[in-house]
Amino acid sequence: MKKLTVFHVSLVFCFISLLTSCGTSTTELIGTDESVVIKENRIVEKASIPVRSVKEITISSIGDVLIHQPVYIDAWTGSGYNFTPMLEKVKPYLSAATITIANQESMIGGEEFGLSSYPTFNSPVEIGAALKEVGVNAVNLANNHTLDRGEAVIQQAIRHWEQLGITYVGAYKDEEDCQDLRIIETDEGISVALLAYTYGTNGIPVPKGKDYLVNIIDKANMEEEIARAKEAADVIIMSLHFGNEYERLPNDFQKSLVQFAADQGVHAVIGHHPHVLQPADWIEGEEGNETLVIYSLGNFLSNQQTLYQRIGGIFTFTVKKTTFGDKEEIEIHSPTLLPTYVKFRSNWSDYEVVPMYTLSNEELAGASNHYSEIKKHMSQWMPELQFLEGE
Repeated sequence: MKKLTVFHVSLVFCFISLLTSCGTSTTELIGTDESVVIKENRIVEKASIPVRSVKEITISSIGDVLIHQPVYIDAWTGSGYNFTPMLEKVKPYLSAATITIANQESMIGGEEFGLSSYPTFNSPVEIGAALKEVGVNAVNLANNHTLDRGEAVIQQAIRHWEQLGITYVGAYKDEEDCQDLRIIETDEGISVALLAYTYGTNGIPVPKGKDYLVNIIDKANMEEEIARAKEAADVIIMSLHFGNEYERLPNDFQKSLVQFAADQGVHAVIGHHPHVLQPADWIEGEEGNETLVIYSLGNFLSNQQTLYQRIGGIFTFTVKKTTFGDKEEIEIHSPTLLPTYVKFRSNWSDYEVVPMYTLSNEELAGASNHYSEIKKHMSQWMPELQFLEGE
């Protein structure tokens, strides 16, 4: 605290005498020295008055990174795989957020185990480096393809994510790793817990005694992890791999599970698996809280062919943390969506993810009409959803 000079003290006591003689009670009046406040005719240090602090971060998510054979063949350089050029057009949007989460649907075990495509995927490790280059700093690994090539590929993939410094969630190397909550501490002082679960693994059984290899949707386990996350972090973001493939609206199971998450106090739910976009919504929890959900973010990068299979999105929202004394409040606001489109030639080459609003009729017949329809579809339950249309 700054020292009060004789002049400052004289002014303060003169002011108190004036207030007392007039019989006036002032609830808060800042004195000449900014470190002193006259409150109800008492001099108190300003430092003892609670300070209101507001901090914000942004969180972005993208849909399925599902590397089919034509995609990794197109990325081949003659000495390795380079996926970064495929993502350059959306890099500004991905790198702008504090945290950007990708649904890495195919394991990145690399060439050591033999690359493979549908129905059992193993992808080049270089897709991980490309995602990091464009701003992704967290990946969800809990999906129906997690066990495609077995435990060895999962372990190899996790080693690559660790080497890249990218947070992974939903598949783990051992029980201790599984019990270690994924909490990202941001520079802004807002901590974010990431949780992830899948409906199943395409009929491939989880190895006995190794449930840690993939998180399966189980309400009892989810409730326990959510409770731990509440104690450890400011915000809880849950990735759910669920729903019916190629259906553009969520089914009853999806809705009930999101309601369960809202009732537990999860702040936002990011959905994957249908390979097409499903709408965003606000869900009220049993405590009156609001949970943000986007039921499916569709495909981000894949070789799936139909119109809606080629449309994905970058979903972004803001987390606001207000602190006043010993009280804290978290608010999720300003959800936005950038619809994306996977371009490629008829000979399955030149793959590129681009903002959908930039498409010409030569690139997609009726591009503007399709874009308008996507905006209407995605905002049907959330009229305030904003759509990004520029850097």
